[in-house]
Amino acid sequence: MRIVFAGTPEFAVESLAILHKSNHEIIAVYCQPDRPKGRGKVLSACPVKLYAEENNLLVIQPEDFSELQNQERFSLLKPDVMVVAAYGQILPKNTLQTPRLGCLNIHASLLPRWRGAAPIERAILAGDKETGISIMQMNEGLDTGDVLLEKKHLISDFETSHSLTDSLSSIGASAIIETLAHLSDLKARPQNNNDASYAKKITKIEAQIDWNQSAETISRIIRAFNPRPIAQTNAKAKQFENSVLRITEAEVIQDETIQAPGTIIGYGKGFCYVATANGVLSLKKVQLAGKKEVSIKDFNNAYQLIELS
Repeated sequence: MRIVFAGTPEFAVESLAILHKSNHEIIAVYCQPDRPKGRGKVLSACPVKLYAEENNLLVIQPEDFSELQNQERFSLLKPDVMVVAAYGQILPKNTLQTPRLGCLNIHASLLPRWRGAAPIERAILAGDKETGISIMQMNEGLDTGDVLLEKKHLISDFETSHSLTDSLSSIGASAIIETLAHLSDLKARPQNNNDASYAKKITKIEAQIDWNQSAETISRIIRAFNPRPIAQTNAKAKQFENSVLRITEAEVIQDETIQAPGTIIGYGKGFCYVATANGVLSLKKVQLAGKKEVSIKDFNNAYQLIELS
């Protein structure tokens, strides 16, 4: 098949790679325009573009796909199918209708649960025990098309957005190959809109830890926001009055405590226990503002925390 691929983040790279190495033909790769990145705000290419250029694939980066000239250029490619994986733009109706076999979306949830921009993070935040990949025939709605293929994946108690993204990226890659191989035989399943939930985009303010929540809830926040935007709290120590402390790994301890939420109730060479509204959280890896991520053992060698808020 003649395939146009559209994707932007690391999640999409494995699907592009497996399609590129298959007997299908990648005639163009669409991705978001280069964006400023890092402290220096250096204009940087996305992971999908980097892979495409390394493999001499045609890269197209429209700022707005809906502009008429961009739709006309897409039409001239004459694709059999378009494969989309976390592209980051809404495709106009004309584009959806251009490929002979339509547009297929690799979505990182079991639709109709977690339609939208951040299904991986929202699944972890909600405490879901299961998620997966849905290969969907795209329509004009937001992840509302019929599901052609579904692959399930269990979410462990230690899963982070980083590890879950890696797992679902691999599952999505094999799922799209299977879908294309059996496209004419697959029975489309309409979604039940009454069961739908929406995974709105993650905001930095959500990463601010509220110690008046339970240890389990805070643990989910830490795991869901790793690797970005990283859960954080205000910290007070003997060596500093007030600083932002990022927490990248923690473990729930079910011990009850009468101490106020945010109080350091246990502190030693290789451990730091924090009281929450329900249960205790054991910090494992942290990062002080302007410093590198370190284990709690290494952090404790340099600082002594007093309170988190």
